[in-house]
Parts: sequence; structure tokens; C-alpha cells
Amino acid sequence: QVQLMESGGSSVHTGGSLRLSCAASGYTVNGRCMGWFRQAPGKEREIVAIIYATGGLTYYADSVKGRFAISRDSAKNTVYLQMNSLEPEDTAMYYCAAPSNLVVGCRWDYWGQGTQVTVSS
Repeated sequence: QVQLMESGGSSVHTGGSLRLSCAASGYTVNGRCMGWFRQAPGKEREIVAIIYATGGLTYYADSVKGRFAISRDSAKNTVYLQMNSLEPEDTAMYYCAAPSNLVVGCRWDYWGQGTQVTVSS
């Protein structure tokens, strides 16, 4: 059984930093595409960051580029999202996602329950 569990969300002031964690069970994050998404009230879910299976390549949404960093710790079977210089516009529920082992590439088959990030001015 695959489970993804996000943690680390909190309330911070503008300019603050947070590190979100996505701990996986029944799944190996190493060598797999992993993604972070977010959804604010009244808005559509959007992709925030992706770390690809090969070569450590990453993707970031324009809105977070230069401020956020996605990484993985294979020993802990965990994916992280380091968020710096946080802005009120970053306020959202953050989710991690992963593809099924049956597919090649990035496809979002497994989802965590989310962790709330709130940034106040």
C-alpha cells in the first residue's frame, strides 16, 4: 500500500521560510518523479515543483522560481520542499504526488492529504 504523508506546514510572516516534508511508505522515492502541488481557496490546483527520476533535474513554477527548492533524501525515503522568502500569495494547501510504478515518467497517481501553509504580512 502506497502512502504519502506531508508535514511541516505552518503560519509564518512574509519573508519567512519553511521546509515541507513528504514521507513515503510502500513506495521508493529514489529514482522516481516526485511533485509538489498547491491549491488556494477558490483557485485551481497548480504545480509548484518537480524533481525528475534521472539526473536530479528539477522544474519550478515561475511564481516560485528562485525561492523554492525540491530535493529528496533516499535514506529517509522523503521528498522535501524548501520554501524561502515566502509571500502571502504562497498561502495554500500543499500536496505531494508520485507516479504509479506501472508508468514511465511523471504522472500523478498517488497523493498525500496536504499540509497548510499560511503567510501573513
